[in-house]
Amino acid sequence: MDTKRIAGEKAVEYITDGMTVGLGTGSTVYWTIKKLGELVKAGLSIKAIPTSNHTEILARKLNIPLSNFDEIKELDITIDGADEIDAKYNLIKGGGGALLREKLVAISSKQLVIVADETKVVETLGKFPLPIEVVPFAWQRTAKEITQQLKVLPKLRSVQNEPYITDNGNFILDCNVSDIHAPAVLHQSLKQVTGVIDTGLFPNMANVVIIGLSDGVQVIEKV
Repeated sequence: MDTKRIAGEKAVEYITDGMTVGLGTGSTVYWTIKKLGELVKAGLSIKAIPTSNHTEILARKLNIPLSNFDEIKELDITIDGADEIDAKYNLIKGGGGALLREKLVAISSKQLVIVADETKVVETLGKFPLPIEVVPFAWQRTAKEITQQLKVLPKLRSVQNEPYITDNGNFILDCNVSDIHAPAVLHQSLKQVTGVIDTGLFPNMANVVIIGLSDGVQVIEKV
């Protein structure tokens, strides 16, 4: 059973006619977008805002109507993936490089639905390297300040020996932190570092978590 697919497609059940929808980025939400394209073709009326250039290309290919924050002030729902989900449903995101846009879209939504397979569920965040989006100028200095806070050496994300560039024209530093017990506190602390734009920590933001399992799907709705 394709655990990513069943989680991604299950999330579409939260979308109804006339909604404004944030479209996440990643291999699980890919199935959400594919299913949504089928429903739009069948007559579902929505407007969507993508969280990455990659998602925008896919949505346009499927003829999903897209909009922007000039037209939409608040989204009804955002469906997105996660790299890690802890026992309190805090998240690490940004493995795909879209963390800043994902966070901007998420905080603009009435409801954030997270889709993932069971391998992304952990007791405590930190096994997945924490991405931090930083300004390219003086990124080395920013990295040194992050090192002082985290006591780990950030690694500049690269592709073919060149710095990975986000859709926003920034760099990403990946940090092997391990055991993040207070994600909200760490996020706020890192945001105070000059040069840091945002972190991949999404503390206490998910309203619904949908986990694809080998024998079905688990849906957790936070009260």
